[in-house]
Amino acid sequence: MNTELWRLSATELGRLFAAGRASPVEALEAARARAAAWEPHLNAIARENPRARAEAEASAARWRAGAPLSPLDGVPMTVKEFLVTEGMPSTYAEPGEAAPAGHDELPVARARRAGLVTLAKTTMPEFAVQGFTASARFGVTRNPWNVALTPGGSTGRGAAATAAGYAPVALGTDGGGSLRRPAGHTGLVGLKSSLGRVPRLGGLPSPLLDFEVAGALTRTVADSRAMLHLMQGADPRVLWSTFAAPGRPDRPLRARYVERIGDAPLDPVIASACRRALTDLEALGVAVEEGPLPFEIAALNALWPEIGKIGIARLFEADPALAARASAPYRAMAAEGARAPATLLAEILERVQALRNAANAAFTEVDLVLTPSAAAMPWAADAVHPEVIDGRPVGPRGHAVYSGWVNAAALPGLSLPVDPAPDGMPIGLHLVAGFGRDDLLLDLAEAMEARRPFADRWPALPGEAAR
Repeated sequence: MNTELWRLSATELGRLFAAGRASPVEALEAARARAAAWEPHLNAIARENPRARAEAEASAARWRAGAPLSPLDGVPMTVKEFLVTEGMPSTYAEPGEAAPAGHDELPVARARRAGLVTLAKTTMPEFAVQGFTASARFGVTRNPWNVALTPGGSTGRGAAATAAGYAPVALGTDGGGSLRRPAGHTGLVGLKSSLGRVPRLGGLPSPLLDFEVAGALTRTVADSRAMLHLMQGADPRVLWSTFAAPGRPDRPLRARYVERIGDAPLDPVIASACRRALTDLEALGVAVEEGPLPFEIAALNALWPEIGKIGIARLFEADPALAARASAPYRAMAAEGARAPATLLAEILERVQALRNAANAAFTEVDLVLTPSAAAMPWAADAVHPEVIDGRPVGPRGHAVYSGWVNAAALPGLSLPVDPAPDGMPIGLHLVAGFGRDDLLLDLAEAMEARRPFADRWPALPGEAAR
């Protein structure tokens, strides 16, 4: 087999396995070799899966017998540290260690039951509440497009690994943009599905209410669609998973491009790339208008930092040993959250419900809201957030103004690579649709990808020329 297997998408690998032109064992070995070459530069892997070879051999036997578990049986994937995975520890990336889990949480179970092979777990910032990827325990993760810079977060290590070719699929979570912003920073497709489309069960408690969904980072839209189909589906134990997805409108689509959220700054390089991408949508028959968000998010944004503080305080109250292991900044966050009055949480819940109602109403008038995936280009890898965007000082969420409201509103959002910056760094366009219209996002993203393919762009391994 002369093809470099690490370059192939998940669906391409599946077709090779089906044709007998490659095996899951060869794909795993190619993934391991690629990870070994890049890992000294990126620090993306938290722990390797000791059973990966056995999983790949079992998949190869199924293909030989003509009985694969799915079209992606044998495809390598990474799994975020936070996602409970049988046979491997699952933590909040806090100092200390945990025993190997005795089960897979539901999204991981569905991926593994489809035969995907777990290469490794990738870590995250502690408690998955930061937009960069570093922790006291696992250190700093770097962006393969420029190892001095961050891949974003909190699924930053999964993004770095997939962008560098460790595996074509990275399972992660998105509680406020943690799939979509890293996708934008590393040239990947990141889908945050509608709440309940990929039901969660059996995982570690999230500090972010019901905002956090599980999903995949991939190099192609086809792979994103394939992973959604493997992990989606109603489960009677999860209320939100029982909704029926609406069909596509039988009229031309209407989109609103929201370049800025209020007076928040935006890097002009990102603004230019996103504006160019609008021409592709218009060429596909989408009517694009410009304007503000058709609902108000400022009140919720003002309370956003309190959500994580209250959530971590609850985690620590339920598990004092976790509190004792946590790093000092997170103990301080929890202390603030513990002092918050119950009326503050009630106000947050009221604002979340008001946003969900307003967004649901707004998406009867518009089919898509388009924004940049992030307001800033990647910043220094060891910095929590950029301090300045377009010459203006910003706070911790200045780079993330486009993403969190989508989680709070329970909507689907997708980050799609667009034209890169002049220095080659990736940029993402963020597409948001009404509740349940995940497939509409995938359809449009696939059509845009066909007009301007991006999956054949690869970062250069330090010391080598780009290929």
